[in-house]
Amino acid sequence: MHIAHTLTKAERLSLQRELDLLFNREEPPESFLAYPLRVVFVEQKPASGASVAILASAPKKKFKHAVDRNRLKRLIRETCRLNKTALCNAMQAKDSGVLVGFLYVGDTICTYDTMEAAMRKALNTLIHKTICTND
Repeated sequence: MHIAHTLTKAERLSLQRELDLLFNREEPPESFLAYPLRVVFVEQKPASGASVAILASAPKKKFKHAVDRNRLKRLIRETCRLNKTALCNAMQAKDSGVLVGFLYVGDTICTYDTMEAAMRKALNTLIHKTICTND
């Protein structure tokens, strides 16, 4: 199935109950590092009906200026938008879904190329972890 290179409202993580599920303190979700991204995910179909819902986050503690945080989040969303096709296809084939949080953990603002390489690595690892578990 062809997936358009878009990132719709349905594919953005925004419901409070889904955010609580993703960042649950009692039972921590699965996570891994694809530097400069920390990827936190829970295998559950989003309430919006999409197969994948994402969240992009940049720390205020390291990046005091909003323009820097916004740039990082924009880089995360853009690289995810262009590379998410394989993950969406895998989730649709499995008839499942995944809630994903991309948390920026680097100390400096990275380039687009660095972010794209990290995103590809993160999405490939995510596909491997979701497909190999609960089969």
